[in-house]
Amino acid sequence: MQEEEIIAGLRARDRKTTEYLYEKYSRALFAVISRIILDSDIAEEVFHDAFIKITRKIDSYEESKGRLYTWMANICRNSAIDKLRSKEISQTTKTNTIDDFVFGLESQSGTMEQIEGIGVRELMNQLNEDQRFIIEYIYFQGYTHSEVSEEFDIPLGTVKSRVRAALQVLKKNLEKI
Repeated sequence: MQEEEIIAGLRARDRKTTEYLYEKYSRALFAVISRIILDSDIAEEVFHDAFIKITRKIDSYEESKGRLYTWMANICRNSAIDKLRSKEISQTTKTNTIDDFVFGLESQSGTMEQIEGIGVRELMNQLNEDQRFIIEYIYFQGYTHSEVSEEFDIPLGTVKSRVRAALQVLKKNLEKI
């Protein structure tokens, strides 16, 4: 099939044209998504959604602006980026908490060292409640400043100010030890 025939068939909602489009382009379009989203299950989900979007929005495709494949690849790429930025993905890709890391080391070494033994709890207790909260999420749970701001509805400038103030308190108290 020629590109013009594919476009006409898709606009006419022809099932055979849609099947042909899938057979001809699915691997290439899936590859576009897979370069952005490494988890194959999520990439397949995004591809499915993007392919449906392609068939439903074919009327918005303008031949004068570019080739059909480029238009479809852009839809797939944008869908993958949107998925990657979604809260669903960002929540599952957080770094492990410090507790997960410590317990992993403990199980490997067979020793049970207390976090209090190095004075971290004492230092954290020197912070006020707001500073302790911010430090806990950013440094121990792997959140970014922006994620803390969005998740807990705290202005980004306030998050950064609290981090800066907390680090000053920790540095001052660390020098006493």
